[in-house]
Amino acid sequence: MSPTPAVRRRREQLSDFLRTRRARLTPGDVGMVAVGRRRTPGLRREEVAALAGVGVSWYTWLEQGRGINVSAEVLDAISRALRLSEPERAHLYVLAGLNPPPAGAARDAEVTPELRRLLDAWTPRPALLRDRSWNLLAVNDAARTVFGFGDADHNCLISFFTNARYRGMHVHWESVAPSVVAAFRADAARAPDDPEFGRVVDELNVLSPEFAELWARHEVGVPGQAVKAVRHPDAGDLFFDMTTLAVVDNPGWYLELYNPR
Repeated sequence: MSPTPAVRRRREQLSDFLRTRRARLTPGDVGMVAVGRRRTPGLRREEVAALAGVGVSWYTWLEQGRGINVSAEVLDAISRALRLSEPERAHLYVLAGLNPPPAGAARDAEVTPELRRLLDAWTPRPALLRDRSWNLLAVNDAARTVFGFGDADHNCLISFFTNARYRGMHVHWESVAPSVVAAFRADAARAPDDPEFGRVVDELNVLSPEFAELWARHEVGVPGQAVKAVRHPDAGDLFFDMTTLAVVDNPGWYLELYNPR
């Protein structure tokens, strides 16, 4: 069967991408000794194949954009051989017809002043910054006041089940809890190699029988825009539209912005 026009374009882009990445490197860049005269700049195909541990013919077919099967392991080997950056590695996956691996933000990455200013600028509306396993990275003063976050709160899911003030202000806590756990399971499934999800689950299984019962159901949900209802002890019933935005320059970080209805 002939490839579709979209597939042909993707293969052409793959061919050009690999060729240009190969051309920007010299044997010295990758610890190889240059042998013989070179008519064109960069590494030769056989040198890339040797560095990646694949056959020369197979790599040639890949660079020519032929319809061959590729695996994530081989693409990673080629990425290392060509000294690709993380965005380039993800681009290679896409051009080869595979879903790029999720990139996680570094655990010890600092929250930038720009992000902190954004959270503060959202005041008096609540806003928070979390990572993909729902660890709290930063919270503005409005979120502390409205939702009851304290210095001991480090994870949204753990606080949902164990922070008595945070939990008590949720108007429909019992009906919302299953969907919250289902959304966390969906996020965990997208990062099976991240041990932080397991740490959160293990901690909650000990701290909360309610969580343990819900987790054992294996229900999966997709988080999206939601309405958060809060019964504040001073302000009364409050309703917020919640929107979650990905932080592009820190993959795995998310802004949760709450807008009063």
